[in-house]
Amino acid sequence: MTIAISTKGLTKDYGSGRGLFDLDLDVEEGEVFGYLGPNGAGKSTTIRLLMGMIHPTRGSASVFGLDCLRQAVEIKKDVGYIPGELPQFGGLRGKEIIAYMAGLRGGVDEKVVREICERFQLNLGQRFREYSRGTKQKLAIVLGFMHQPRLLMLDEPTGGLDPLNQQEFYKMCREAKDRGATIFLSSHILSEVEHISDRVGIIRSGRLIRTATLHELHDIRVHEVEIEFAGKPPVDAIRAAAGVDHIEVNGSTLRCTVHGTFAALMRAIDGSEVVNLSSHEPSLEEVFLTYYREEPVPASLPSVAAPRR
Repeated sequence: MTIAISTKGLTKDYGSGRGLFDLDLDVEEGEVFGYLGPNGAGKSTTIRLLMGMIHPTRGSASVFGLDCLRQAVEIKKDVGYIPGELPQFGGLRGKEIIAYMAGLRGGVDEKVVREICERFQLNLGQRFREYSRGTKQKLAIVLGFMHQPRLLMLDEPTGGLDPLNQQEFYKMCREAKDRGATIFLSSHILSEVEHISDRVGIIRSGRLIRTATLHELHDIRVHEVEIEFAGKPPVDAIRAAAGVDHIEVNGSTLRCTVHGTFAALMRAIDGSEVVNLSSHEPSLEEVFLTYYREEPVPASLPSVAAPRR
């Protein structure tokens, strides 16, 4: 197993509880890792630390075994980076920006650049200041992918893109993965990382809350259940059932939340006459939002190890 990204106790403390704290994370080479969290959670800070753009308060980070602080220049040779916001290139035309960035890299394959521009219908003759937000994002994608990097570091990469261009972007990510590239994808939208990710990490208030495969996230079952009984609901038995909470009773109808399986609830209502039972399973987005309830962040939570290949 080759580790593409590794952090140990990585921390950037901006004060007042802002920043990134004690990040321990390994991402395998060839893996697509979705890094999920709301705005201000620490996603961009993590990427900037990995890119060597800011210095950590403590801890360490490495990319392909190279230290992210001391060997940032060497790391950038293997990385395609799409920042949350592009620098302002002013009056430069798209083709001039690409030529400048390609020159810094020692040259890129013009055929690859042309193919990406055609896929996104990007006009390189326009000046940067004339680009719309979506067109600027297309240029960012060209700059990130044009040298076919070993690692793609993507910070909210689809902002401003219309749905068709988003789908084209996901297709490019899958093609890069098929070539063996590692992808670190930051997003606040679960449906975005669902398209391509092998594994996801949830970050809140600067701390990694959990890592899991998408399948494992789906298995964190939280059902909203409504049961209509012929008579009085067996409230005491249901209240004692494992995994059942948020019980509300309105006459012969009982509503509750079930975590995990229904086995304990089924045992609790055994013997009662049920007229109707309905269950709503929340979407993956709703499951994700359960990690952002206003409650203290635990000092540490068990993480799921990277899958072995």
